[in-house]
Amino acid sequence: MEFLRKIRLATPLGLAVALLSAPPSMLTAQDVAVPVIQSLPSSSDPADGFQGYLQLVGAKARGEGVSQRAIDSITAGLSYNPRVVSLDRAQPGSTPGSPPAFWGYYAKHIGAARINGGRSALAENASTIAGIEAQYGVPAKMVIAIWGKETFYGKIKGDFDLARSLATLAYEGRRRDLFEGELIALMKMADRGVPRGRMLGSWAGAFGNPQFLPSVYLRVARDGDGDGDADIWNSRADTFASIANYFKDAGWRAGEPWGVRVSAPASLDRSLLTNRLESPSCPAVHNRHSVWKTVGEWRALGVSPQAPIADSTMAVLFEPDGVGNGSFLLTGNYRVILQYNCSNYYALSVGLLADEIAR
Repeated sequence: MEFLRKIRLATPLGLAVALLSAPPSMLTAQDVAVPVIQSLPSSSDPADGFQGYLQLVGAKARGEGVSQRAIDSITAGLSYNPRVVSLDRAQPGSTPGSPPAFWGYYAKHIGAARINGGRSALAENASTIAGIEAQYGVPAKMVIAIWGKETFYGKIKGDFDLARSLATLAYEGRRRDLFEGELIALMKMADRGVPRGRMLGSWAGAFGNPQFLPSVYLRVARDGDGDGDADIWNSRADTFASIANYFKDAGWRAGEPWGVRVSAPASLDRSLLTNRLESPSCPAVHNRHSVWKTVGEWRALGVSPQAPIADSTMAVLFEPDGVGNGSFLLTGNYRVILQYNCSNYYALSVGLLADEIAR
């Protein structure tokens, strides 16, 4: 989900089962002069100052046009939640050295139950999802795969109070720019008419079937069933339309696969294919990819796609577990999946799940 991508990039369209079990806007305050709290107060009680901080956020929100009614509906009665801070601080960081094996990750996070669940979901929602695909140009299998990866087809959406979680994480201060902005975005959702009682989700602030952050909801959520309410918690049509719109907004190219499995000869000199460009986002993710070549150029090097893909398509070679353990050509649409969650293993598992769902 994008919230994972934003959380990772904040310490440099987007949230999600990885955080839930443990896929953008910056805040300015030009109209409101308020002090900025940089860290927790020195008091032995970390919640000291929490109510005062909420007043400061409310002032910033008013400067962004949020109504007092919405501010009050979000902040009234909120208390500091130490469990959310503990969960946040328990998140694993980057481990030096070689990454773990991809196929072990895939077996753990996808598996037969998720594949079969996706096939059933695709069949049960065939008419609705076909209309969404026609409207947005995003394959039905990809929309269903995101739903399945994020919340296991709606089974694991989270029951944390979003306002309390976001306010706590913003006050704690480690990633204040991210979470304070999302708290204000939640207030804007209230102004848009989203009921306060519906605002439940993961401890990290993501919610609904697609696990959007509030800023993402404001940007891409869509009413897929025509009732005037983009209810991504309960409506499958709204969920599908919103996921598809996220992908379309991120630049999905209709008719192009996310990637294909390939056979790549052991004799291929991979040292000549190293990517020497620094990506402005997710550099560690993209550094594991090769240089870009057309599929036709890859064929000339002995790389053979195992599924249809046009020779003119640009792609990179990715071998997550090394030579001889699975090779892929990844297109620009793979990078759209990365916009949801900046992780090769996430994006690759979503792509493979989508293919299995449609098989």
